[in-house]
Amino acid sequence: MLSEGDLALIHALQLRPRASWTELGRTLGVDAVTAARRFHRLADQGEAWVGVSPGPRLLHRLCIAFVEIDCAAGTANAVAGTLQDHPHAVTIERSADTHRLLATVATADVTAMAHYTLGVLSAVPGIAAVRTRIVTHMFAEGGQWQIDALDPEQRSRLGTPPGGGDAGRSVGSEEITSRDRTLLSLLYQDGRASFQALAEALGTSAFTVRRRLDRLTKLGLIRFRCDFARPLGGWPVAVTFWATAPAKELSNIGHTLVRLPEVRNCAAVTGQHNLVIQTALHSVSGVLRLETRLCDVHPGLVVTDRTMTLRHDKLLGRILDPRGRSLGVVAPDVWSEPGMSATAG
Repeated sequence: MLSEGDLALIHALQLRPRASWTELGRTLGVDAVTAARRFHRLADQGEAWVGVSPGPRLLHRLCIAFVEIDCAAGTANAVAGTLQDHPHAVTIERSADTHRLLATVATADVTAMAHYTLGVLSAVPGIAAVRTRIVTHMFAEGGQWQIDALDPEQRSRLGTPPGGGDAGRSVGSEEITSRDRTLLSLLYQDGRASFQALAEALGTSAFTVRRRLDRLTKLGLIRFRCDFARPLGGWPVAVTFWATAPAKELSNIGHTLVRLPEVRNCAAVTGQHNLVIQTALHSVSGVLRLETRLCDVHPGLVVTDRTMTLRHDKLLGRILDPRGRSLGVVAPDVWSEPGMSATAG
């Protein structure tokens, strides 16, 4: 299990994923060398990592879906293994229903989503049925979720990252370029890579890399995030709630639900249920209590189904072991043509 010191460092990195070791150490009451050594130990063991995820403005441009996949008896392991190599299947979960997978899929547009779900998935041996729920609005995504390991004073010491208060509100409409895609693939591997290391890999200057990353962040196209092996950190239970809410109240309900500390992802979706809520919990006994709280948010909200995740095979490109530790990376590349393979790193 991760120690209290480990969790405090992880929380600090969730707040400031690329803060200097001096800033992080000052917040935690240790020197910069100690803070760096702790994180490198966690990273080497696959227990914590820093990467990137789509920012709020990019989320609105992409086509994202929660895809339920039914597998033929005895094929779920093989299907999950195949999907791990797909750059569009960014997250893969195994449910308590041993023949069903839940994949979070991201593509550049609806046409590419149709190609992936109707064509690519249908050709995977062992897949018996596919149900696609297109996200119509993302109220919160996993990169915004934080644990509660720092006290208020420690959180205030970290403050707001430079330019962080303007993220997603800057004027501009740049697209993600092919060079940006290469940069992002490097950051999926190591979100704390130095500007110099990134520049050398790209054949450019550190100043150019820094300026571009600052621009992409301020435009709300990307955000940095820190993830960790949740079962080792005290959050072994993940539950997806499928719910129905009155259309006129859906936006208000969604924005209210994301304030609950257990909620990681919350999105309006197409299909039989118009709301999906993904949560992280300390124990199975908390599932009923949380469902009750969800329904207390609004009398019109009805939870129609709940699915417990027994294992994450993949989390935003990270291949995970049964204890949630990172084994490697298949960098998401939502702009590529679905069906193209990726190589784990």
